[in-house]
Amino acid sequence: VYKRQVLVLVVLAVILIISYIKANGSYEEKTIKCIAEKAKIIVSPTCSICASQKKIFGKYIDYFEIIIINKEIAEKYDIKGVPTWIINGKKYEGYRSIEELKELTGC
Repeated sequence: VYKRQVLVLVVLAVILIISYIKANGSYEEKTIKCIAEKAKIIVSPTCSICASQKKIFGKYIDYFEIIIINKEIAEKYDIKGVPTWIINGKKYEGYRSIEELKELTGC
């Protein structure tokens, strides 16, 4: 009986750990690649939110087209603030979670 209780607790602990990891940004490379193929991000080198936005992609950040804002880019896309995402021709201003980007891109 004691061994069963311990086994049940271990299984529950593993399930909780997996759920925690998934809820806290552990995404597969293919998901990030999919988002990167459908989205580009416009940033400023001095923008701390932009730095945080890029950081959520970890080692996969190089998959993304990252555009540094300048006057021409701001006019072309009518940018009012950064970061700004361009997804399927639509503009989305502000920080976006990976979950939001998955929805917006259909990944």
